[in-house]
Amino acid sequence: MLSKINEALTWLVTRYQREDGQALAEYGLLLALIAVVCIVALTALGLAIAGTLSKITGKL
Repeated sequence: MLSKINEALTWLVTRYQREDGQALAEYGLLLALIAVVCIVALTALGLAIAGTLSKITGKL
């Protein structure tokens, strides 16, 4: 009986010491941050390109 309790406690300790889920969550947050930065950069760049093309078509 005591060995079963010891096995269960050992299993619980090893289960909560693993950091697989934590690393996955960190990668997910990092990916979301990169996506937001890309969207903001492409939006700003798109507006700059649209302004430049408007100037070019105005001069033509």
